[in-house]
Amino acid sequence: MTSHPGAGDAGNEPVGAASSGDGVPSGDGVVADGGAHRSGDEAINQAEARAVESGSRERNIPTWDDLPLPADTANLRLGADLHPGLLALLPLVGVWRGEGEGHDVDADTDYHFAQQIVVSHDGQNFLTWESRSWVIDDDAAFVRPDLRESGFWRIGEDDTIELLLAHAEGSVELFYGTPLNQTSWELATDVVIKSQSGRRADGAKRLYGLVPDGDLAYVEERVGTDGDLFPRLSAKLRRHVG
Repeated sequence: MTSHPGAGDAGNEPVGAASSGDGVPSGDGVVADGGAHRSGDEAINQAEARAVESGSRERNIPTWDDLPLPADTANLRLGADLHPGLLALLPLVGVWRGEGEGHDVDADTDYHFAQQIVVSHDGQNFLTWESRSWVIDDDAAFVRPDLRESGFWRIGEDDTIELLLAHAEGSVELFYGTPLNQTSWELATDVVIKSQSGRRADGAKRLYGLVPDGDLAYVEERVGTDGDLFPRLSAKLRRHVG
């Protein structure tokens, strides 16, 4: 296995900028919302109204009924109660679907992708994370599979976030970060380990945030061969479950 340094010391640059006009996370480390920051109660009330309108509050992820364990749930209204240690990550729970822009490092070209992220829990003090994306054309038609990752979110009493991710391309990453406010979270890799057969993987920074329309937006910057961060992924995902 090969270990690469993380992004925490990559010039101390902020996570990549994205257009604040779309309400996506901005490069200054906050969620851009036209200068107004909503209270936590307001965000919850607006999310509840959107869930009623879209029907997402009635949905949940499939489960196995014959296991002697609490079932995973991506809907806070159903299943086990969320562990109180996870309240700072509560807005992430759900199934999120949408589209984004990526940069293919090998081909040095940009491309469109669609994505589904499942953030669930079973009452224990961690969140389960599963993400799948696929390349799409200009008409949003499927072209081919893209990236796949799975892992776990944890957060300590000092609000230090740990995100442990395994990538299908053959690498494991450990991110550390902190909540920026009640609805945004910033992380950077501390360790990246590549398997013998995996693709080269260097450090990264990620910024996630709920934007004013309730969608989950994020940007990822990754360390390039020159040691500088470059924009790798960005997307805006609508809640499908929860």
